[in-house]
Amino acid sequence: MGSFDTLLGLLAGVQDPRRAEGKLYKLPYVLLFSILAVVTGANSFRGIVTFIRVHRIRLNEAFGLDWKKAPAHTAIRYILQGLDPASVEQAFRRHAAGLQPAGKVAQRVIALDGKAPKGSFDNFRDRKAAQVLHAFDTSSNLLLAHLDISGKSNEIPAVQQLLAELDLARHIVTLDALHCQKKPSRPPPRRRHIASSS
Repeated sequence: MGSFDTLLGLLAGVQDPRRAEGKLYKLPYVLLFSILAVVTGANSFRGIVTFIRVHRIRLNEAFGLDWKKAPAHTAIRYILQGLDPASVEQAFRRHAAGLQPAGKVAQRVIALDGKAPKGSFDNFRDRKAAQVLHAFDTSSNLLLAHLDISGKSNEIPAVQQLLAELDLARHIVTLDALHCQKKPSRPPPRRRHIASSS
């Protein structure tokens, strides 16, 4: 399917966690179908498998595949959990960049904001919800990038990192009030102890 060729090409650059002899289903299609499943409401590995099983014939026809059945949910889990997050993120950043209008880039408004993905907390393991920093282009309604926020930190160092990684010169960047500090990228000065004379 032509409209997905570019994305499939980028997903082909993601490192496959499987052994060479264990690649019955090609990784770019597993990733693309997982994305389509999540977009249509799947929120589990079994949900992804259900999406592929229900639409398998149409997916085969659209992408020239010959999948006899959907992968097992354990296979989907193994593949997705074994991916290198940085490799996947770079593929999505390149995809978002390719969706930007061609030619001279007009001044854009980029909103940097932290989010807590729904369902990312784990009460049983006493794990807080994950925090993710998003870079959202308000003019094109595209998510340009995201970055995990360390559980031992906050948005401030994550914003500094994302600003360094993205080419946002000459564009307007909006941030939460949390970032209204004089030197957010530097640690606070140490207090000096003055010895008292007695």
